[in-house]
Amino acid sequence: MPDYMVLLYAPHTDDSEQQVDRWAEMPLWLELTENLREAGLLVAHGPLHPVTAATTVRVRGGETELTDGPFATTKEFLAGYYVLRCADLDEALRHAARMPTARHGSVEVRPIMDLSESPAAPGV
Repeated sequence: MPDYMVLLYAPHTDDSEQQVDRWAEMPLWLELTENLREAGLLVAHGPLHPVTAATTVRVRGGETELTDGPFATTKEFLAGYYVLRCADLDEALRHAARMPTARHGSVEVRPIMDLSESPAAPGV
């Protein structure tokens, strides 16, 4: 069964009431996570610290550049992730629609490449 990266994007807000509402969703998250674990679909998951804790790394001309913050400034930020092992994309999408973030942000689902099924790149 293939693995799918489920990326959880939430709108950036300074509104403390909206932030409290999101924390109020925690029982939904706990129930969903346990349901995925019991179904044998959960590979990994976790929330991320705020974008203020991010550091972007670039190497240009052999020099390492470090920038505080995310790569791009957007209206939504990457809040967390799940890695699910599902039978197919349709199953992964069904579970993504169950994520509370889908109601106020967005959930991106991408298949994770299985490098063991592809020819190795030259020099690897």
